[in-house]
Amino acid sequence: MTTPSTPDFSPVLRIGPQELATTDVVPLLRRYGLLPALVKELVIDQATAAVALTPEQATQAVDQFLQLNQITSPEQRQNFLNQRGLSEADLAFLGERAQKLQQYKLDTWGPKVESYFLQRKSHLDRVLYSLIRTREAGLAQELFFRIQDDGQPFADLARQYSEGQEAQTGGLIGPVELSVPHPALSRILTISQPGQLWPPTRVGEWFVVVRLEKFLPARLDDATRQRLTDELFNTWLLEQVQTALNDNASAETE
Repeated sequence: MTTPSTPDFSPVLRIGPQELATTDVVPLLRRYGLLPALVKELVIDQATAAVALTPEQATQAVDQFLQLNQITSPEQRQNFLNQRGLSEADLAFLGERAQKLQQYKLDTWGPKVESYFLQRKSHLDRVLYSLIRTREAGLAQELFFRIQDDGQPFADLARQYSEGQEAQTGGLIGPVELSVPHPALSRILTISQPGQLWPPTRVGEWFVVVRLEKFLPARLDDATRQRLTDELFNTWLLEQVQTALNDNASAETE
């Protein structure tokens, strides 16, 4: 058991025989790598403090929180609280907090999404393509000519000769965003026209024969808008957390 060093020692947490004082908490959070997570939540609290919800929005926010956590009965609700050591007030806070955070994201980064989308669009565009890869340059060249000159089906040759998982799908990959394939392969697909077959190209340890099947340009729909808003928010949040951690580390060494 921790022995109090001053008469006014008042433990804030008891775990078995151990009593923790306020001054113990931050060092323990740092030791177990939990301090960044706490700082992150505190940054969010500060950012959303000024966001106000109507009573109707607050009630709806709690209902959405319960649905998200698959809590559909009073018993599940009580178990959820008990397992996390929460009160009903805590539950209301968490539900409202999620709604406030979403509103804060929209108010702060919503106006910036369109320009950010234009910056990111080349990585968000998707492609459907066929691929054969082999470590043998001569085989890759032969397969290319069998497709281009002899008209043999790409899918049949991919199933027989391709050495990657794409053999199981007849060489077909996607749709995937252009940021997913190897950079060298992405460059080829970016300048391709649908149906264009490329001669064997060295990509890492492989020789690949690739054909673009379909190009699917990214659209700023609701799902993409939410994704980009989250990206902007998360970038900002990481910066805020790191700044706070650095500032506290500097203060401790002074």
